[in-house]
Amino acid sequence: MKRIIGIKSIMAVGMGTSIALWVSSKPNRIKVENTLREWKRKVKPSAIDNCESLPVEKGGHPHPYDLEDNNMVSEGAMYSVKFYNEKKQ
Repeated sequence: MKRIIGIKSIMAVGMGTSIALWVSSKPNRIKVENTLREWKRKVKPSAIDNCESLPVEKGGHPHPYDLEDNNMVSEGAMYSVKFYNEKKQ
């Protein structure tokens, strides 16, 4: 049992050292950064895309005949209006 634990720890240290040496050169570091950025985009595409669409133009200015939007505002959903006004200012 001790021999297995020792082999696993030696392999982990060896892999960590080899990765650290490989990433120490600038071209390899750039490759790793680009790969991680692409993985992040694939995992959470909406988090990156939603940042560009804020603030919403319609927020805080409901159309008089848009009943659902007027009802929401009349019920007290003023958080979105406050958020919109802070972003505009």
